[in-house]
Formats: sequence, C-alpha cells, structure tokens
Amino acid sequence: MEITAIKIMAVQEERLKAYVSLTFENCFVVRDIKIIKGNGRLFVAMPAKRKKDGSYVDIAHPLDQQTRERIEQAIFDAYNKQMEEGS
Repeated sequence: MEITAIKIMAVQEERLKAYVSLTFENCFVVRDIKIIKGNGRLFVAMPAKRKKDGSYVDIAHPLDQQTRERIEQAIFDAYNKQMEEGS
C-alpha cells in the first residue's frame, strides 16, 4: 500500500512534537499519529484509545516490522523536511 500524502501538524509541547495524518492510495486516511520525544530520540506513536483500566490500546497500527519501518521513515522524512523549512 502506497503512502500518497503526509500531513504534519507541529506542536510546541515538551514531549509531543507533532500530529500526523497519513493517506494511503488516495483513499484511506489514518489520523492522530504522534511524533513524541522520549529518551533522547523521536518515536512514532500510533493512534490509541484509553481503556477503562487506564491502559492504552492502538486502534490502527502496522502488522509487521517492515511496514512499521516504512511508515516511520516516511513520517520522519516529512517531519524533518518541514522543520528544516521552518513551517
């Protein structure tokens, strides 16, 4: 499945750096992906909801490591480009 659009919405919070929306094949969108700074590096957090016990469960996520890496690389490339452009 091809990523056809990435929208980065940067935020000015201590740990949360941006919200991301991904569009696949111009027909399916995943919103509320987060870029978070933790332990000296950025990481991608998939959309999640809070359960009654206070824990979180992803509501959309890749099913294999290769897809996760491809998605994360596309997100970080778009985020870094936007930060370099000063947007």
